[in-house]
Amino acid sequence: MTTVGTSAKREFAVHYKTTRINDLDIFYRDAGPQDAPTILLLHGFPTSSNMFRYLIPRLANSFRLIAPDYPGFGQSSMPDHKTYAYTFENFADIVDKLAEQLAISKYSMYVMDYGAPVGYRLALRHPERVQALIVQNGNAYDEGLLKFWDPIKAYWNDNVPEKRAAIHFLVEPKSTRWQYENGVSDLTLLDPTTWALDQIGLDRPGNRDIQMDLMYDYRTNVPLYPDFQNFFRKNQPPTLIVWGKNDFIFPPEGAGPYSRDLKNLETHLLDTGHFALETHGEEIASRIETFLTKNKIAR
Repeated sequence: MTTVGTSAKREFAVHYKTTRINDLDIFYRDAGPQDAPTILLLHGFPTSSNMFRYLIPRLANSFRLIAPDYPGFGQSSMPDHKTYAYTFENFADIVDKLAEQLAISKYSMYVMDYGAPVGYRLALRHPERVQALIVQNGNAYDEGLLKFWDPIKAYWNDNVPEKRAAIHFLVEPKSTRWQYENGVSDLTLLDPTTWALDQIGLDRPGNRDIQMDLMYDYRTNVPLYPDFQNFFRKNQPPTLIVWGKNDFIFPPEGAGPYSRDLKNLETHLLDTGHFALETHGEEIASRIETFLTKNKIAR
């Protein structure tokens, strides 16, 4: 049995930090050697950097892991939606400035759900900085927006109070739990504290309006899909897809089209739902290590 020295424990510990960006307190998790290749971990809805709580220490021997909470999520500031614009462009700006604060000029990106348009907008700003992509149920193609999105698309097309109220169900406890359980065959693998913690965030006064604003702003990502795809074609980042194939929100129809634009692509459709890390965390971690090492992006 190998004993890990004290210095190694300090080096690979997860640090929970807060920094000031755009007059907001932005919380982030930081682990791994500072001189190791960096992976930005970009979370989805309705969670936070907490979704990476097991992946971060698992990979910290080989990579530096940075996982921020967007404004209105997790431990970051939650300004009123009337005074701060909750948009994907503003979220990309937060992540961009965090990377610059930390003097990180090259990085891979793990993008999931909302993290995909955040990360891909960042890639359009700095294509030369992106070393690789890890995509977990993160959409960049029209084919990936299916039935789940119908009431949201109705809201996009007609931003009236009735259409906004029609998607309030998305922040209710039943829906939050459903996002974790749907498509999972063995529910005993799921930690109930995940959706309980997410719901605490959603239930904060004013957060429902924040989430409704973001649901509306998601429409601005769709016209950027051709730009995202052009980034894939032009820059050809090595891309690993680890996709929960039973996901109703971002179904596997959104995974296939990546092969049209990317040459160095490895795709794994996992027998799970939206939050694949909850059930397939070790498999995903191992595939990331193997893929990035194969592409010479590892310590």
